[in-house]
Amino acid sequence: MDATASAMADLNALPWGEVWGQDAAVRALQGAASDPAALTHAWLITGPPGSGRSTLAHAFAAALIAEPGDTAAMRQVLAGTHPDLTALRTEGVIITIKHARALVERSYFAPSVGRYRVIVMEDADRMSERTSNVLLKALEEPPERTVWVLCAPSDADLLPTIRSRVRTLRLREPDVDDVARLIVERAGVSYDIAEQSARHAQRHIGMAQRLATDDASRARRDELMRAVLRVRGVSDAVEVAGQVVAAATDDAKALTAERDESERAALLRTLGVAEGQAVPPAVRSQVSALEDEQKRRATRSLRDGIDRVLTDLESLFRDVLMIQFGNDAALINRELDADLRACGAVWPPERTLTVVDRIGETRANIEQNAAPLLALESMLITVANGRTP
Repeated sequence: MDATASAMADLNALPWGEVWGQDAAVRALQGAASDPAALTHAWLITGPPGSGRSTLAHAFAAALIAEPGDTAAMRQVLAGTHPDLTALRTEGVIITIKHARALVERSYFAPSVGRYRVIVMEDADRMSERTSNVLLKALEEPPERTVWVLCAPSDADLLPTIRSRVRTLRLREPDVDDVARLIVERAGVSYDIAEQSARHAQRHIGMAQRLATDDASRARRDELMRAVLRVRGVSDAVEVAGQVVAAATDDAKALTAERDESERAALLRTLGVAEGQAVPPAVRSQVSALEDEQKRRATRSLRDGIDRVLTDLESLFRDVLMIQFGNDAALINRELDADLRACGAVWPPERTLTVVDRIGETRANIEQNAAPLLALESMLITVANGRTP
């Protein structure tokens, strides 16, 4: 085997085989996992949504925890069941101080069977300042055999005090063609559908795969984009805002309903409650705690769905700007070319920029718990008249 083939085999072997398109990052983490002198005890992996941050973080954790060649231990880490891995991926709106304190407490335990204890925080950008401060000392002075791995879209999403205590590894953003070829390989769809889905998802691999394999999702996206371009007044803004929230709500229910029911059934079995039997008073608090957690997850799922629509709208008006400035070679929504050109011919670029800015503000406001429907109505009124309400 020549050197190139050997290097590729290393990249595709456990635990790195599921990491796609990030060869340089894999090599850097392979080196750190194999050489204690090169290992930093706190890392921040950054990259856009869909770039594979969490996949890479768990692969790194497997390489750190398992002895070289111990594929059983590596698979256990990748499955999230190894005792020396603690991983947090919040399904609520924010990471709470309670969750952060639990991670810090866990970080001071010595590894039980592996080489290191690894703490993975997949959504580090969802920490408030108070929550971030809980982590500071643990990141600055972790035990000798504990490694923290944080994940976020950008290092700017974390406080400077956090950034100063971690080594940052920035992931590359894949090309549309790269994502399309991966979707063809994984899902068996045509290249045309895969390319359109990769473009519309703005190279987010998971979202591209969903679009490529779900005709209803593609149709719903197209309908919403066309509806926004038709907004002409307040009544249109109110109607389309309702459509966006309804579509995001339906998506959230579809993603969570089956899981919610499965979790409830599993909990009742554990508590010894037969199917169809009334929940005894003694265990109602545990069922209520599960229902509260599911409600928080549903809220997060709804807000994520609305954020995806707003990301699509940013791409829509970005395309209008590209047309207005005569640089239309790489439109994201080229299926709407005629509508985009009609919009660009009527609006001045300043109005388009106002709309793009307003969409970004709306994303930030919803992330900060603004009422989604009201925020969307306000944003779409800007679309209708080119002025912020």
